[in-house]
Amino acid sequence: MTRAILLALLCVALRVEGAEIRPLIKAGGDFGGDTMVTVAFDDGDTQKIRANQGFYIGGGAAIIDAERNMEYHLSAAIKFYFVDADNGDVEWTRVPLEALAFYRLQHVRLGGGLTYHVNPRLEGSGFATPLDIKFKNPLGVVLQADWRATESLGLGVRYTFLEYEAKGNFTGTAKASGFGLAASYTF
Repeated sequence: MTRAILLALLCVALRVEGAEIRPLIKAGGDFGGDTMVTVAFDDGDTQKIRANQGFYIGGGAAIIDAERNMEYHLSAAIKFYFVDADNGDVEWTRVPLEALAFYRLQHVRLGGGLTYHVNPRLEGSGFATPLDIKFKNPLGVVLQADWRATESLGLGVRYTFLEYEAKGNFTGTAKASGFGLAASYTF
């Protein structure tokens, strides 16, 4: 898995000559995937946490080639989702590392690449204290289409193909494939 990410980074590095490198910030929200946990509240309501579900914020670098028809994003983010109750909470956290390549059109960019999620963890406190499941770091694929609102601002949709596998005393897998909304800004 690490070799695949290094290979992707090497491919990007080979096209850097004459390229413009810009700082990048990104944020978004993803949804879908298998149900990881269902939290039941005292009033009878329930709330689910799904494998792809979460909000993310991060940063990295955007590399635009000399011809300005290709754009590469190398980024790290924190992705999280939580259910909060009066007597405790459940948190679903991970750190996605992404290497994405986009073909740039006048107002659109289309692309995809690799995503590698570091330290995925489903953890509870209070009423959910016994909940502490760690997962292996999975490698997945992202497809993304963005509207280039300006030269620096991109707003888009994405689809992630990923599967988590529990480790330690827990077994099982959770499909984390699903849609999301993405925003990025370069300086």
